[in-house]
Amino acid sequence: MTDFSTIRSSYIENAYAKSARTTTPETVQPKDAGENFSKMVSDAAAQAVETVRTGDSTAMAGLNGQAGLQQVVEATMAMESTVQVAVALRDKMVDAYQEVLRMPI
Repeated sequence: MTDFSTIRSSYIENAYAKSARTTTPETVQPKDAGENFSKMVSDAAAQAVETVRTGDSTAMAGLNGQAGLQQVVEATMAMESTVQVAVALRDKMVDAYQEVLRMPI
């Protein structure tokens, strides 16, 4: 078992200084964090739209007999989960907006 009372503060200070040197401000918070977040949201929305379109086209192909039942079910399940995530995200954003409106000025 380790006796922590024998650890010298100089060891801790040196370890902290070493980690501070290796961690630059850019790695902690990038300058274009807003742009990265905006791009991430934009890409996620585009991917969600593509998933819904793919599910819809697969369902139409299934009705025409051009796609198998399993393909239709898989595409429909992917579409359903995408819509559920989008609705949950929308609800969270609306709740956050309403919370901001309730803040005193």
